[in-house]
Amino acid sequence: MSGNFSNFIDLLSYRASAQSEKNAFTFLGDGETVTESFTYYQLDERARAIATHLQSLSATGKRALLLYQPGLEFIAAFFGCLYAGVIAVPAYPPRANRSLERLQAIISDAEADFALTTQSLASTIEGKLTSYLSTESIHCITTDRIETHLATQWQPIAPNEENLAFLQYTSGSTGMPKGVMVSHGNLIQNARAIERYFQDSAQSIGVSWLPPYHDMGLIGGILQPIYVQAAMTLMPPVAFLQRPLRWLQAISRDRATTSGAPNFAYEMCVAQVSTEQRETLDLSSWTLAFSGAEPVRADTIERFTEAFAPCGFRKEAFYPCYGMAETTLLVCGGIKETLPILKTFDGKALEQNQIVSADAPENGNVTLVGCGQIGDEQKVIIVNPATLKQCSSNEIGEIWVSSQSVAQGYWNRKNKPKKRLKLMSPTLKKGHF
Repeated sequence: MSGNFSNFIDLLSYRASAQSEKNAFTFLGDGETVTESFTYYQLDERARAIATHLQSLSATGKRALLLYQPGLEFIAAFFGCLYAGVIAVPAYPPRANRSLERLQAIISDAEADFALTTQSLASTIEGKLTSYLSTESIHCITTDRIETHLATQWQPIAPNEENLAFLQYTSGSTGMPKGVMVSHGNLIQNARAIERYFQDSAQSIGVSWLPPYHDMGLIGGILQPIYVQAAMTLMPPVAFLQRPLRWLQAISRDRATTSGAPNFAYEMCVAQVSTEQRETLDLSSWTLAFSGAEPVRADTIERFTEAFAPCGFRKEAFYPCYGMAETTLLVCGGIKETLPILKTFDGKALEQNQIVSADAPENGNVTLVGCGQIGDEQKVIIVNPATLKQCSSNEIGEIWVSSQSVAQGYWNRKNKPKKRLKLMSPTLKKGHF
């Protein structure tokens, strides 16, 4: 049924009608205790109320910053923007004693007219939010004070696939953050791809602590569960970082099937979850433990599997994958519930951009983890960045991706998005990354 929709507005509206009482999201405020939840109807109603308020301010077509602590109000505000035809701009909210440089760069680049947040956040962060936004002539809206009864006054919209849904700002780790222009069509196309790769369904159960401001947390942890009608438990990132056990406890308690994180999270679990704590966990339901957003390390897979095998975790559950904001989220993934593909290469040859197989991970050799296959819906080639020609077999180059998931470009920049990463070229034509 999800494949019949061309945007998430129509999809969520349908969910609110056909599965109105099904719980969509549960939020663990401290990582352990349920503090709030949304059924599909409640989420749709809150989104329509926020959209009505935005429409009354003639905000359609304009940009709105989303400045929220992790929680369900962020999700309502994001969909409120979609429902109003407002281009959402998720961003980390300002924090005490932290630089506002990144937020200022996003505000200036996005040329936002509105900032959506909560009353508590607007009034408690040392005046940083309101004082800075006022200088930029941005209308600050506290969405948790918007009356829900306004939902009945919402004027439905019908975006086409090319209309922008939101701006996904890059980390800015190698320069100023850039706003990736993600359209409604990009979101639906990538959701379909993730469904094919992950094979999740309405019976799936997810858990996520990933930040909702970035693609993996937002698209993978919030939009994708709605697409497949899976139940989702969320917690703040800080709850995991302070006590990694909370992530695994939620998976164990909820009998979650799908959850994942960057490689470092699995390392934290190995290092910080004690033998006694492991004895309280049952991870046998966890059939897809995706790992992405940073290099997936073979030794991490081995250590995590060894540590949590007594809890029922199986190595086959590990699901290395690769994606980036410029392709909405996912580019490639493996075959569910099959062993990760590990292969060892000559380390010196890799430094010369050459692929030479090796027998053992010693003497400077490097074991790499395969990140899956390329689906029929997209084309991926490996290109020499100096000559801009496709690499021959056993050469390393840049990944070039062409698909309906590739975003429309960077906001206020003429060039199409291009993100560089060295990877093996023998993976073309459905080969393994």
